[in-house]
Amino acid sequence: MGAIAAALQACRKRIADACVAAGRAPDCARLIAVSKTFPADAIRAAHAAGQTAFGESYVQEALPKLRQLADLALEWHFIGPLQSNKTRQIAAHFDWVHGLDRLHIAQRLSEQRPAALPPLQVCIQVNVSGEASKHGVAADAALALAEAIATLPNLRLRGFMAIPEADLDPTAQRLRFRQVAGLPPAGRQRGLDLDTLSMGMSADLEAAIHEGATLVRVGSAIFGNRRRIDNNQLEQGL
Repeated sequence: MGAIAAALQACRKRIADACVAAGRAPDCARLIAVSKTFPADAIRAAHAAGQTAFGESYVQEALPKLRQLADLALEWHFIGPLQSNKTRQIAAHFDWVHGLDRLHIAQRLSEQRPAALPPLQVCIQVNVSGEASKHGVAADAALALAEAIATLPNLRLRGFMAIPEADLDPTAQRLRFRQVAGLPPAGRQRGLDLDTLSMGMSADLEAAIHEGATLVRVGSAIFGNRRRIDNNQLEQGL
């Protein structure tokens, strides 16, 4: 068994164990393998080990990999910050977007989604830490944004995403995730069809699963330490 396959096996067991410990079904949370900065060959190795959903954060880096891997039936999640000048490429090439926090970006994605493709699956990013450096809408504004996005014709609003501040203890992690976990039930009371909580990464997925995560985004625990990519490399699509 190769290193990536072994790491995936260990990660899946960790997720299943966390689901059971939370009193949920072992398959309660689906794994998104965060492949940003890693080459197409690493994604092929993960696919050979049964992984089909992958997360990318940089459009210029991701598009060449999507072309190289077009022979595989992969599900692509855009998990990085959203810029207006990148929405057309994201709308045309990705299946999911996790970081929506502005209505005008959602409108651009809806307008630019090709008619031949199914609706783009989207989550609203919630800034649970209140950090100025973090993207995301404030928790108390998330439902109003959700109601507006839910009306857009070429998007399907699925739920919410969060990235709490690093280095919290497990109790504090759970409190942060709990703020987001209360949003889908509140949204359903307003008539919104919400079923997704994109929460938890390598360092905090257990806390996220305890609070109801349905998608967890794991990179380093699968692929190893990320290599740095400078802006020139991104512009060249490397």
